[in-house]
Amino acid sequence: MDGVVILEREVRELVRRRGIDPVRDPSGVATLVADAIADYDERSLRGAVPPLADAAAAHKAVVDAVAGLGPLQKYLDDPEVEEIWVNSPTQVFVARRGEPELTTTILTDGQVRDLVEQMLKVSGRRLDLSSPFVDASLPGGERLHAVIPDVTRRHWAVNIRKHVVRAGTLDDLVGLGSLTPHAAAFLHVAVRAGLNVLVSGATQAGKTTMLNALAGAIPARERVVTCEEVFELRLAARDWVAMQCRQPSLEGTGEIPLRRLVKEALRMRPSRLIVGEVREAEALDLLIALNAGVPAMCTIHANSAREALVKLCTLPLLAGENVSDRFVVPTVASAVDLVVHLDLDGAGRRGVREVVAVPGRVEQGVVETADVFTSRGGHLVRADGFPPHPERFARLGVDLAALLRARG
Repeated sequence: MDGVVILEREVRELVRRRGIDPVRDPSGVATLVADAIADYDERSLRGAVPPLADAAAAHKAVVDAVAGLGPLQKYLDDPEVEEIWVNSPTQVFVARRGEPELTTTILTDGQVRDLVEQMLKVSGRRLDLSSPFVDASLPGGERLHAVIPDVTRRHWAVNIRKHVVRAGTLDDLVGLGSLTPHAAAFLHVAVRAGLNVLVSGATQAGKTTMLNALAGAIPARERVVTCEEVFELRLAARDWVAMQCRQPSLEGTGEIPLRRLVKEALRMRPSRLIVGEVREAEALDLLIALNAGVPAMCTIHANSAREALVKLCTLPLLAGENVSDRFVVPTVASAVDLVVHLDLDGAGRRGVREVVAVPGRVEQGVVETADVFTSRGGHLVRADGFPPHPERFARLGVDLAALLRARG
């Protein structure tokens, strides 16, 4: 029997006897493995067990197996890997800088199930026939999504999205080439001025990263409350409360949807409200919050800034028959100030493609817009539009016209 296999079994038995929680105490497991290897080496010298070819590699393999995600741990540790997904035990994919690739990792059905169950231990969420989907946060901040048969054809489907923190501020995005210095300077002041910002884009376009970067411009004295389906945002705010949704219990009770979180957030004296993503009827509660004067930011899936506004005008209608477009459309026009749209090009590069202002007018049921920055020839350049609320910029001592023409 392979020495690493023997060592792993011994370590698992020690973990069980000593009552160590591998997920909550990985450092304790690492220490335990080091001690176990020292003892194992002594026994191997006497010929009692086969020797370890590489003690350092054995240490990592056992720690990954007991306290980590086993064969998948190396991808979590790789800073270039952004997402891991398993279509079947023999099809494990990763994405590096937006480009998918099939790995050489081969698992078994049992390993996939064990890995998912291990990931769900600390989340308090479940995955079974009555609830065949799960969305959860891992201790390291990664986001897990899993689906089981018979919703899938045969195998468990697993996605692990890593939150690769490459940008905590707008200047970081400039350094990455995702944003121009001119647009970054404008967005920084717009956030400080309290403009309401909608971040739009397709999946993997970098919406959460942009939201994090925009939040970096919020003044330190302000209180920030965030509402998400699963914790993903990582803010540097001093006064910050983060909330996430909760699945129903086995009895079908105790569910906390995003709509409830947005309502509760308004009772927590927020200076700023950030909603991770609006997909359904919670868009109505967000609009009500914006209409109440709470500066806010959120993300939405869309293919353009204007399509994002159309979608935001549509989603609140899901809240009930008593909600009509006669209320929603003018509310969107008056509540949303800026739309920052992101895109992912064919080479996997993420970037801001347009920044659109919403002047607050509606013409024939359509929300009017004005381009502040637009893409020309693959570059983000100044357009001729201006944002609403110039008086807010003036209160900060900022000459808006000069800011927008500074590097035009």
